[in-house]
Amino acid sequence: MDLQQRLITEMKEGMKSGDTERVGVIRMLRSALKNKEIEKRPKLTEGQEAALGEDEVLQVITAAVKQRSEALLLFENAGRNDLAEKEKREIAILESFLPQPFSALELDAKISEALAESKATTLQQMGEVMKILKPRLVGRADMQKVSLIVRERLTPAS
Repeated sequence: MDLQQRLITEMKEGMKSGDTERVGVIRMLRSALKNKEIEKRPKLTEGQEAALGEDEVLQVITAAVKQRSEALLLFENAGRNDLAEKEKREIAILESFLPQPFSALELDAKISEALAESKATTLQQMGEVMKILKPRLVGRADMQKVSLIVRERLTPAS
């Protein structure tokens, strides 16, 4: 079952069980996916569909998690624990739709592969490495952390 179909199924189950918070998060996510499809339409040529691929769906979910994480940090800093708890619950719901994250060893191996593939040796070539990594890691790794690791690997030791 693809991710969009799973969202529909879980939304129906949430409605039946009365889990309003889960239903609300899934509706928000489906709305964001629909907006992404609409955004994609003008770029299509005649005969192409605006349906999103799994990687695009994962990008939307990852962006929603990132958004919630930023809001969580702001709420915690402002002392709004009630809102912070709500954001934590929503993050947990969203993360349930993401694939299992890579372990540190798996992530290190993927980064090593990309570095070897791009033959990057300097910080100026970091963009090439990230271009290779992004589609391979979507939804399975925090790209900010990946960026820091790649930067460390490409920075010469002093």
